[in-house]
Amino acid sequence: MEKRNVIIIGGGVIGLGIGWQLAKAGASVTIYERDKAGRAASWAAAGMLAPLAEAHSEEPELLKLGCQSLARYPQWVRELEADAQMPIGYRVEGTLIVGLEADDTDQLRHLYTAQQHLGLDVNWLTGRDARDIEPALSPRVTAAIHCARDHQVDNRLMVNALQRAYQACGGVLHENSIVERIAIKNGVATGVQTEGGFHKADVVVLAAGCWAAEIEGLPDAIRPPVRPVKGQMLALQMETGIAIKTVIRTIRARYPMSVYLVPRSDGRLIVGATSEEMGFDTRLTAGGVFELLRGAWEAVPGVYELPILETWAGLRPGSRDNAPILGKVPKLTSFARAAPCPRPSVENLILATGHYRNGILLTPITAYEIAKLILTGELSEAIAPFQLDRFFVGGVLQRNSPKL
Repeated sequence: MEKRNVIIIGGGVIGLGIGWQLAKAGASVTIYERDKAGRAASWAAAGMLAPLAEAHSEEPELLKLGCQSLARYPQWVRELEADAQMPIGYRVEGTLIVGLEADDTDQLRHLYTAQQHLGLDVNWLTGRDARDIEPALSPRVTAAIHCARDHQVDNRLMVNALQRAYQACGGVLHENSIVERIAIKNGVATGVQTEGGFHKADVVVLAAGCWAAEIEGLPDAIRPPVRPVKGQMLALQMETGIAIKTVIRTIRARYPMSVYLVPRSDGRLIVGATSEEMGFDTRLTAGGVFELLRGAWEAVPGVYELPILETWAGLRPGSRDNAPILGKVPKLTSFARAAPCPRPSVENLILATGHYRNGILLTPITAYEIAKLILTGELSEAIAPFQLDRFFVGGVLQRNSPKL
């Protein structure tokens, strides 16, 4: 088979994961990253692998994709740790979703009913049962849902491992290299233009996260509807007596937001996260940090005494329906003939963006399936529902505000 020359725009976990799989299969791969590899949304994430805890009855396809990706994580971890020769902090202690007041318990019960309707493997716990699992929980915790099959990974370790594995397999990485334009000629993506000049490719993969819609060269009619969603977070240092092992998530019916607490093997406790439609603003705010600390303290009072190690804000790439955009740009023949105007089609362009809150969870299935699509032309059933054409109505790409 002829060796494929692939350029990937974006060096987060999605771009690095796809690049690693392609380079390992013998393709010639080059990644262009606007900053330092993996230091945007991938670095800012909490690393929760929680399709059960975040399940919504109105998103069955996304739940299915998340569960399929989680099922592939053990294989992903073994393969990545072997190639990178380093651990990535994969943990399987599960998640506790807790409520602290009667209204919280009502909302928790509603979520539990929905999870049961979806056939998910979750368990209802009393407050005492939850404290048996995590003694540091507040005595105010009235009830909890235990999602034992939800896991976590240290996303920063995974970033480092993916970069190491990708380059060990022969992948080329250009950091601090902004792609100015995707070059398109006669409806075919032929490469990219950077400050250093034009770079030819057989296939271009757009994996630029929340910047995907900012890349020049794409016709507006097929520019992916992706926007930044700000998330403020912080890290505490766990100490004796506050050694949490399980991911803890709160449901607060009367407060503006719920929080999660994610313990790391190195003793850090990640607390997140706000969800703000603020464009590309990454400034921390007093209100955001206050709400995170208040939520963490109410669930686990002992955090009041813990040192703050770090605060940060990241930008999640949210699509119009907050599900990923995966696969080829749709061809004209995929639309109704009665469409009011022709839509451009770009061959040899692959989209892998818009993962929103699930980028770390969906990295394995995205990397495996997009690499397979490029190498074999085969679009798997797993990612087929997440193509760009789902946003076309009457032949026009819809860009109105998403349901939040």
